[in-house]
Amino acid sequence: MSYLDDKTPIPGTIIFDGTKSRMGYGLNKMCFSFNDEAAREEFKSDEVAYCKKYNLTDGQIEAIQKRDIISLLEQGASVYYLAKLASGLLGLNMQDIGALQTGLTLEEFKQKLVDAGK
Repeated sequence: MSYLDDKTPIPGTIIFDGTKSRMGYGLNKMCFSFNDEAAREEFKSDEVAYCKKYNLTDGQIEAIQKRDIISLLEQGASVYYLAKLASGLLGLNMQDIGALQTGLTLEEFKQKLVDAGK
């Protein structure tokens, strides 16, 4: 059996699969747009209007307003595209997101990474 055939859930992990990809298409497309400075400025001037431009769901818009990264992942955000929003506009880095995903403080998460490398 291939590891791809194993659908056993990993506790605390949000699996990004085809379903999530389709669910988050507009959200990920919007996040990709943040490669452009003008897009980042437009988002900053009116977040909701910018989200609606990409046909985000009400739930996705609410999660952006609340800065709820976990909810965005559950609603189809790819962590790679979400990094554009989280880092470029919300001031979060991948370690911040990792801490949120694991329910740890940032310092606890950093220590977990250090310990895993020993």
